[in-house]
Amino acid sequence: MFSNLNPAIDEINQVISSNYNGISLKDIVQKRIEEFKELGSKGRTRFDFKPFLNIELETGVFGELCFCFLTANSSAELGIRIQKYVGDEGFIKKSFEELARIFKMMGHRFPDVRAHYIFLARGFDLNSVIREKDGKKAREKLIKLKGLGMKESSHFLRNVGFDDVAIVDRHIYRFLVRHKLVPQRETITPSLYLTCEEVLTKISEIIKVPLSALDLFIFFKQSGKVLK
Repeated sequence: MFSNLNPAIDEINQVISSNYNGISLKDIVQKRIEEFKELGSKGRTRFDFKPFLNIELETGVFGELCFCFLTANSSAELGIRIQKYVGDEGFIKKSFEELARIFKMMGHRFPDVRAHYIFLARGFDLNSVIREKDGKKAREKLIKLKGLGMKESSHFLRNVGFDDVAIVDRHIYRFLVRHKLVPQRETITPSLYLTCEEVLTKISEIIKVPLSALDLFIFFKQSGKVLK
């Protein structure tokens, strides 16, 4: 499985050394990682998505979980826009009906389902998850929440500062398939997810870039943006 990593590694290294509008991409990614770490350690952070989106938002841990619910089968950009509009207090206090109405108004494909998952997640002990030292153990706890699969759980954990889980979304999966590092399938099963994570972990070890940042570099290569 690891016999032909060099083309993928060369491509990632080119991205890491590149600039965006005269700004080092490495610096942009490092700033985002610092925002993730602050959210996990202090319980709040302020994200600044410029120059990719003209949006800044402050969020707590539950608000970030809601963002991860919203990006499933959707996009990070739409999740960010909804997160900015609703805010932490809205995610915590608004009724199911209000949330569903807002999600629909803003163009989410599954407004009722996402509102239902967020409503059910209220009261879940996220602090017990964040206190875990091992990302995979934290994921085992988090994945018990209805509506969170491997990808969404890993996404949340990365966004609160974990470095040892991989986010295998469609952008990352297509990158791995293009380099023939994993088989192409219609559905990313849990076993295929873990295979992708193993490949990404190996790349991370070779180029000495944590999984948390590696995801952002590959996402940029595939989408042209650094979001979260």
